[in-house]
Amino acid sequence: MLNRIFLGLFLGAVVACSAKPRVEAVVDSTYNLQPEEKQGIVASELAKIIENANYKRVPLDDSLSSVIYDRYLKALDQGHNYLLDTDVKEFEKFRYTLDDDLKAGDLSAMFRMFNVFKMRSVERFSYALSQVGKNFDFTKNEIYTYNREKLPWFKNKAEADGEWTRRVKYDLLNLKLSDSDNAKNVKTLKERYQNIQSQTKKLNNQDAFQIMMDAYTNAVDPHTNYFNPENAQRFNEDMARSFDGIGAGLQMENEVVKIISIVPGGPAFKSKKLHVNDRILAVAQGLKGEFVDIRGWRLDNCVQKIKGQRGTVVRLKIIPAGEDISSKPKIIALTRDRVVMEDASAKKKIKTLTVDGKTYKIGVIDVPGFYLDFKAYQSGDPNYKSTTRDVSKIIDTLKRDKVDGIVLDLRTNGGGSLMEAIELTGLFIKSGPVVQVRSARQTEIDKDEDPAIAWTGPLGVMVDRFSASASEIFAAAIQDYNRGVIMGTQTYGKGTVQQALDLSRFISTFSQLVSKAKSVTGQKDNSTSTALPTYGQVNLTMAKFYRINGSSTQHKGVIPDIVFPMIFSADKYGESSEPSALPFDMINPSDYKPVADLSQARKDLEQAHEARMKSSQDYKYLLEDIDLFKKKENDVSISLNEESLKKEREDNETKTLSRNNERRAAKGLPPLKKGEAKPKDDDDYVMDESMKTMVDFIKMINAGKVVMSL
Repeated sequence: MLNRIFLGLFLGAVVACSAKPRVEAVVDSTYNLQPEEKQGIVASELAKIIENANYKRVPLDDSLSSVIYDRYLKALDQGHNYLLDTDVKEFEKFRYTLDDDLKAGDLSAMFRMFNVFKMRSVERFSYALSQVGKNFDFTKNEIYTYNREKLPWFKNKAEADGEWTRRVKYDLLNLKLSDSDNAKNVKTLKERYQNIQSQTKKLNNQDAFQIMMDAYTNAVDPHTNYFNPENAQRFNEDMARSFDGIGAGLQMENEVVKIISIVPGGPAFKSKKLHVNDRILAVAQGLKGEFVDIRGWRLDNCVQKIKGQRGTVVRLKIIPAGEDISSKPKIIALTRDRVVMEDASAKKKIKTLTVDGKTYKIGVIDVPGFYLDFKAYQSGDPNYKSTTRDVSKIIDTLKRDKVDGIVLDLRTNGGGSLMEAIELTGLFIKSGPVVQVRSARQTEIDKDEDPAIAWTGPLGVMVDRFSASASEIFAAAIQDYNRGVIMGTQTYGKGTVQQALDLSRFISTFSQLVSKAKSVTGQKDNSTSTALPTYGQVNLTMAKFYRINGSSTQHKGVIPDIVFPMIFSADKYGESSEPSALPFDMINPSDYKPVADLSQARKDLEQAHEARMKSSQDYKYLLEDIDLFKKKENDVSISLNEESLKKEREDNETKTLSRNNERRAAKGLPPLKKGEAKPKDDDDYVMDESMKTMVDFIKMINAGKVVMSL
């Protein structure tokens, strides 16, 4: 239905790019990026779509223009580290004209700002490189301000040079505290700065355009987003948790692509021909294609060369790990295939607790996102990948392991597919409404229609401040049905619905648009191609989520039954910290029936939890961690005196080691030595305490104090 509405509104609309070069260009071609014609078309069409179809219906006027300007400037240089005061004063003339520019598809002003930023960035690192080899006095009591966001812009280059000299000094001091070899440290820092400078010089008009559109869409609301073609592909692959390629993680190091990971089960893994730390010098397509040297390329361009349709062959010219870069390259051939990102998929672990002489087994399912391979699902692939399918399989294994309860860990789960939130809820209830979705026209109730239940036993859900969107829908439904106990901190508060729209569906063929645009500008159209280009994707806010009890998750999020102290403050993190976020409100509840009465159980669980916290050393440490986090958050500067900084860090390391070992001793674990890495989840107090709460909940159910009608 939504797609039909959009097609009626926008399909076939034609917009001409403005021809007037009303802002002077930066002279150096390195800093004179220019917009493509189709980018102007996309900007203009995006303005129409957002004005007419976004849930908020925000007019693109001078008021919004000012917000876009501030967001764009902040995106370019949030820390006030690169631009000069004179630059920003020059940009100020664009504050109230960006609305008209976007409507007209005129990106010259925003590109002017980007080009100046790019030039200043390269200048800063050129200056930094000139300072790296100097002898610094680390006995002086100097201060380096590493967070300048609230400070004025640099008055001039001389002021910028002074602060950047202190930055170089700080970076060298950091290295010196780890290694006293000055020559080695200088070399390391030079390579770091050169790499940053090189990547900055490679910023192209696609990068610039993405930042521009982000500033616009986020000024409207935090979750309306434009993705250029490359980013759209990455977004959809992340949602699917799969892609076509060779299955290798890549990183740029000294202008050469390096393998940093191999995806288990992928072509590279199966072939055993490619290994971590191998370096790729050149890429060829097929068995007979010519090699293209990719040294010095941008990483995303290298990735596009290496990835490709499943079943096709790619050949790589590599230097094996451990060999000198000047060694004779080795050539390998790999057949691309579907790669499944299992590390980003749901996975399990079993926690065992002994309470009052009885042992309890709790299956913990880590759900990192609500993913769905929508393309495979639509095509009828019976093996399509999704959160619900993965969790269902895990539940089957946990049943065989005879667990007493199951906990879904949704901490830092930012959401994903609405369909998956509904389907996942359906694994734990018989049937019924899960979420209400209100658009500008109507309110729909999305239900679980499948009466099958995967798990009827005790259920818990762990959430935190970064559990958002689909995570909140699932947690809220479990809470409203009284199906389980929610543990953690107040969630993010994202209660809006986005629909992914391919902009190619709303824009006529590129050749037609260019022809019309050029006829307006008086240019001759010499193009012959009629192929429809990829214009990118917009994730448009179309509606709001509401719990089945009628309450919105927007701003407020989900308040757990068992509440832990929040490390991340609500005024800085979460939906309530976003100026452009939609407000909280309520609608009528759905017709649903809770499966149990947990009113008394919640009180008893909370009482037992609070009693444990009062006598818990871990809880005391958690409160100290929160205080320390808040203090560090407010710090903006650091000492450049070697002895002072060294002592501060040694004191912090000693205190941390002591605390970690106290925690380990309480668990009967051996102490860590100085410098020894702490095992993952070694001090996950929230997990430990949640398991104790789950045991309490299991005991209530076993004793008949809680009865689930499933």
